[in-house]
Amino acid sequence: MGITLLLPVAVATLRKRWLGFAGSFVALTLGVALISATGLLVSTSAGLENNDPSAPSLKKLLTFMAGMSGFVSLFVVASTFAFAVAGRRRETALLRAVGATPRQVRLLVLGEALAVSLAASVCGALLGTAVAPLFARWLIAREAAPEGFTVDFSVTPLLVAATVEVAVAVAGAYAAARRAGRVRPVEALGDAAVDGKVMTLGRWVWAVGYLAVFGTVLALFATMPPGMDQDPQLRDPQNLPVWTLLIDVMAIMAVALFAPLLIPPLVRLLTLPVPLASGAVGLLARQNALAAVRRTVSTATPMFLVIGLTGTVVGSTLTFGDARTLQSRDALSARYVVEPAKGPVLAPGTVEKLRALPGVGTTTIRTTWLNGLSGGAGFSPAAAGTLSATAVDGNAAATWKLPAEAGSLDDLKGSSLAVSGELAKANGWQVGDKLDTTLDDGTPRTLTVVALVKTPLSLAEVLLPYSVVAGHLSADRGPTAAFLTAPDGAAAPALDPAAGLKVTAADAWGGADDARSHADWIAMIAILGPALLYALIAIVNTMMMSTGDRLRDFATLRLTGGNDRQVLAMVGVEALLTALTATALALLVTTGTQAATLMLIGNRILTAGPALPLRLPWSALGGAAAAGLALALVASLLPARLALRARALDLAAARQ
Repeated sequence: MGITLLLPVAVATLRKRWLGFAGSFVALTLGVALISATGLLVSTSAGLENNDPSAPSLKKLLTFMAGMSGFVSLFVVASTFAFAVAGRRRETALLRAVGATPRQVRLLVLGEALAVSLAASVCGALLGTAVAPLFARWLIAREAAPEGFTVDFSVTPLLVAATVEVAVAVAGAYAAARRAGRVRPVEALGDAAVDGKVMTLGRWVWAVGYLAVFGTVLALFATMPPGMDQDPQLRDPQNLPVWTLLIDVMAIMAVALFAPLLIPPLVRLLTLPVPLASGAVGLLARQNALAAVRRTVSTATPMFLVIGLTGTVVGSTLTFGDARTLQSRDALSARYVVEPAKGPVLAPGTVEKLRALPGVGTTTIRTTWLNGLSGGAGFSPAAAGTLSATAVDGNAAATWKLPAEAGSLDDLKGSSLAVSGELAKANGWQVGDKLDTTLDDGTPRTLTVVALVKTPLSLAEVLLPYSVVAGHLSADRGPTAAFLTAPDGAAAPALDPAAGLKVTAADAWGGADDARSHADWIAMIAILGPALLYALIAIVNTMMMSTGDRLRDFATLRLTGGNDRQVLAMVGVEALLTALTATALALLVTTGTQAATLMLIGNRILTAGPALPLRLPWSALGGAAAAGLALALVASLLPARLALRARALDLAAARQ
């Protein structure tokens, strides 16, 4: 059979099996749109400067949004195309029976995948240009992006998104096409959909590889070996939540790739009561899930991603928030913290009123930049860069109890600065070194290191007296908080309720102002939201594809005495079983990633004092599982109900 003779077969296949190809088309279109939109945002933000040192970097936020979106979409696209090819086992056997060679079958499958993916990539690129401005407006409305932030059109992100997604789609189809080419012609005579070997050598290699990367990177960030601590992006504990997210993704990838190995025992465990129950619906659903492992894996994967990513990201965000709170309270000597009830900084005149209170000491903090901080005997010029700094106006030693490796915070006055021990070690700084830097407005300064301390997450790694930057900050860079010291037993200061201030006792302080907490949650939603929305759509897509490929199964049940209600019940039980299996896998990966997060926190943040307990975000996990189950039931029962309107003999004649 020549290649030219296969072209009409390919066209006929695309027309006949439009539902399966439509699912692949939708998955790829939305995947390209998602990567294109986030890519356009990243390219637009490349030249933007972050003017607020206390706020998360817009470029970093958008980069991780693009990375998470790309990870989910690529995984779903590869799985969807492989599933679409695997569902054509009987059709492939028929081609082999009429003389098609394995090579011709592979070319046919790849040709179909390439045609669908090219058309979908064009539609996805166009959709991405429309979605990107919506993302930008959402970020502006949540104050995660500056006013006037607009998306500049560039063809590069569109080409990158289309090229990567098409390559992944073809690669996923190729892996399935190799298996399809080995189908024996005699299988055209059978209707069984029993999967054989699902954990292929390639899947084993990738799964073990991701697991090894997860363990290696986790160990590196926990120990920070020499050389790695030279990079401020890797060393700074403030960046640890972001790197933890990347580590968690490695674990999610490993579990998803091991799914064919994990799902059968999970299905058996979850369906232990089924043989004891009356009726055949549960038993049929159980055996279908066990026999068609590849289909079960493909339908469970998007749901696993939704639940697993939700549990991992929400759990890590909450855990790092708890660590920040515990660490900040432990480091604070002040009795009360005064913060603005609204807005990022204290209103003008507030500090003067606080300092007029009898028997109360007041220390305020501001955030600023130090550009090109360099110097010291062991300093490497390559390490010079821009660092966030906390300007302290008051008695730092009386406000915080920061363990000192060398020097003392009592000397933080005049042209001086204190740095964290990790920052000093990475740059070869010691007490007494004179460091050159440039202030935020371009003014050069030489500062002397007077202390090496352990700084909490509520402070920057560099502390300096406010007098160093006084007169060199913009008008909107006011104090973000005031810390009040008072004798033991002193009552909270009485402040005018109309002053717009919030007074919190030190032992109840959260370690960050409301603006920082709000920014953390907005960042989490921005990173996770688009990927989860895509995965939710993928749940509907794969469940509809799976149901559309099972018309012959429905017909067989009806011809052997089953009624429509029993068929629908079987479909519903299978959807429930898929959701339970995905939830079990998600609980497994969330528990593992939470344990890894606690390990990093114990080694890098809470190095002394009580450790945080292992807690899972049950409400977030439950909400994600409920949403996935609801979508799975609707996406499987609705097309099944529509299919059952046809006569059983007509369904039996439908080709898989």
